[in-house]
Amino acid sequence: MPHDTNLLATLSIAFVLAFGFGFLADRLRLPPLVGYLVAGVLVGPFTPGFVADGKLALELAEIGVILLMFGVGLHFSAADLMAVKGIAIPGAVGQIIIATLMGLGLALYWDWGLGAGIVLGLSLSVASTVVLLKALEERNLLQTPNGRIAIGWLIVEDLAMVVALVLLPAFAGLLGGTVPADGGGHGAAPTDAPVWLTLAITLGKVGLFAAVALILGPRIVPWLLAQVARTGSRELFTLAVLAIAMGIAYGSAQVFGVSFALGAFFAGVVLAESRFSHKAAADSLPLQDAFSVIFFVSVGMLFDPSILLREPLSVAAVLLTIIVGKSLVAFAIVLALGYPMGAGLLISASLAQIGEFSFILVGLGISMNLLPPEGRDLVLAGALLSITLNPLVFAAVEKATARVKAQRPDWSNYGQTKFKRLTQQINSVRDQMAEREKAHGLQVQKLVETFPVLSRLGKDELERLLLMFRPAAAVPGERVIRSGDPADGMYFLASGAVEVQLPDHKIKLETGAFFGEMALLSGRRRSADITALDYCQFLILERRDFNQFTRQHGELRAAILEKANQRRKMNQAAKEKPQEPEPEEEATVTPTATPS
Repeated sequence: MPHDTNLLATLSIAFVLAFGFGFLADRLRLPPLVGYLVAGVLVGPFTPGFVADGKLALELAEIGVILLMFGVGLHFSAADLMAVKGIAIPGAVGQIIIATLMGLGLALYWDWGLGAGIVLGLSLSVASTVVLLKALEERNLLQTPNGRIAIGWLIVEDLAMVVALVLLPAFAGLLGGTVPADGGGHGAAPTDAPVWLTLAITLGKVGLFAAVALILGPRIVPWLLAQVARTGSRELFTLAVLAIAMGIAYGSAQVFGVSFALGAFFAGVVLAESRFSHKAAADSLPLQDAFSVIFFVSVGMLFDPSILLREPLSVAAVLLTIIVGKSLVAFAIVLALGYPMGAGLLISASLAQIGEFSFILVGLGISMNLLPPEGRDLVLAGALLSITLNPLVFAAVEKATARVKAQRPDWSNYGQTKFKRLTQQINSVRDQMAEREKAHGLQVQKLVETFPVLSRLGKDELERLLLMFRPAAAVPGERVIRSGDPADGMYFLASGAVEVQLPDHKIKLETGAFFGEMALLSGRRRSADITALDYCQFLILERRDFNQFTRQHGELRAAILEKANQRRKMNQAAKEKPQEPEPEEEATVTPTATPS
C-alpha cells in the first residue's frame, strides 16, 4: 500500500547519521553533541544530498525541548543550589548581564536592533549543562567543591533562561518583533495591550501555574506514581513518567498560556522531590536521549555553513565572546566575591561554550522576528566551535592552575578561608542527602532482617513491596482476625506479639512472623482467631496485591507455600497428639506462619 514515508525517512537518516558522527566525535574526545549537530548540517537544505523534512524535524525537536526541560527540572536540586548560593547566584546573574551586554554591543554594531541584541546576548551568555556535566565527569571533578560550584552556577543560568523564555514574548512587540498567531506557546499576552499590562498578565499566568504545580503536584504526582509502581510494570511506570511530563507541558500551554518548556520544567521539579525521582530519571532517560538527539540534529539542519566563509570576522567575534569574554567576566566575578583562583579558572572553562538553551532562545527569537537568520547561523557556529574547543580550554586551565600553584603560592592561597567554609556547607548538604538515602536503604534492609522470607527478592522488588504494604496497629486484647471471616490479606508482624487460637491448641507469634497466608492460598475463610497480646504493628499485603505480587515472583510464592505446608503438618500433628493436662503456663513457640 503506498504511503508517505517522510517521518520514517527523517528519523532513520537522523538516527543513523547522528550515531555515526556522534561516535566519531567521541573517538576524537569531543562531546557527541558536536556529531549530532554535524549530522543535522549534512541533512539540512544548505548542503548537497539528502534533505530531511525540516517541518517534521522541528516538530520532533519540540518534543526534544520538552524532554530536555523535564530533565533539567528532574535534576534540579534546591539543596545543592542553596549550598553554593553565595557564589552561584550573584556570579551567574552578573555574568549573564555582562555577557548579554556584550552580545547586545555586537548586534548594535551590526545594526540589528535592540531585540536582536538581547536575544543574541542571552544566547551567548548561557552554557550547556550537558557539555559541562560530561567534561566534569571525564575529569573526576563532578563531586569536588569546584565542580559543585560550577553545577550550581549553571543551574542559576538555566533558571534565568526559563524566565527569559517566559518574558521575551511579552516584550516582543516593544522590542520590534511579533508574536506568532498561536501565541507561540511561550506565555505571550496580546501584543496590542500596554506593556505593563502584558507583563502583568504574563507573570500572573506563570505565577498561577507555578502555584498550582508546586502545591498540587507534590500531592498528586507521587501518589499516582506509587499506584503505578505497585503494578510492577516497568513500561507502565515509564509511560506514566512521560505522560506526566508531556501532559503537564501541554496542559500548561493550553490552560495557563505558558510555554511547553516551562510546563515540562515544573513537571520535572515536582517529580524531583518525590522518592521516585531516581527511577523516573532512569526509566525516561532513553526516550529523553533519543528525542534530544533529534533536537540537536534539527538545530544543525538550520545552520548554513557558508557563514564561515561569508562572515569569518563575525564568527570570530561571537567565538571570542563565548570563550574569552564570558570566561574573563566569570573569572573576575569569582575573584571579586573573594573565592580562590582555582574555582575561578574552573568556572571560566565550564562557561566557555554554549548549547541547548542557546538553540531554544535562537529558535524563539527567529519565530518572533527578533533575530535575523544570520544571527542563528552565528550562534550555531559559535556553539559548534566552542563545544569542539572546550576540551582544549579545560586543558589550558589545568595547566594554568598547576603553574600558579607552583610559581605563585601566595596567589593560590587567595580566598582559601572563604572556600573552606563553602566546602563545609557543600559537604553538609551532601551528608544530609546521604543520610536520606541511607535511611531509605535501612528501611529496605530492615524489612529483610525482620522477615527473612523476603530475602529472595531484589532491591527493586522490596521497594515495590514497601509501596504495597498497608500499615495497621492493634492494642493488647484486640481481635486482629476472626475465624470465619473472608481472607482480606496477609499480615507481617513488624513488632509486638499475637496469639493464634486453634481448636486444639494455641500458638504465640512474635516480631518477624507472618500469618493469614493459608486462607489466601486456599481461597477459604479464616480458620482461627488471632488476638493481639501486646501493642502490635502490622504490614498488611492485601489480597489483590498478594495474588499479583506472588504471581510475578514465583520463588516467593513457593517459599510461602512451603512454610504454609509445614505449618499445616505441625497443626495436624498437634491435633492427633493425645491431650495432656495443660501446664500452669502455656509454652511459647515462634513459628513463621499460622493456619489462619
